[in-house]
Amino acid sequence: MDYIDEFDKKYYKIKDVAEILGIPTSTLRYWESEFPDIRPRRSKSNQRYYTPEDITTLRMINYLVKDKGLRIDAAKEEMKINRKNVSRRLEVIDLLTETRAELKEIQKALLRRK
Repeated sequence: MDYIDEFDKKYYKIKDVAEILGIPTSTLRYWESEFPDIRPRRSKSNQRYYTPEDITTLRMINYLVKDKGLRIDAAKEEMKINRKNVSRRLEVIDLLTETRAELKEIQKALLRRK
């Protein structure tokens, strides 16, 4: 499953991206200054607009920094040399999360039948 397929808009504002990822907008602005891959488009009023690809990159960074506990420098290095593997790990995590949710629903349905 490709996470990008879940997005229905072409561009997202910083507040929307922060909500999707569950992190503060200040963290997004900081990561933007640290990771060269994150370059959201800007409007004339300097509003940031993130693409689904930007959000996917930010999810990878979030996984490395928040979930795996890597420091920023280590996360940068991981994104530079092993980006494809990080992406695959996230896909597997998404698939496992979905599968778990489906199994819980099946379990609830079975318990209701008793």
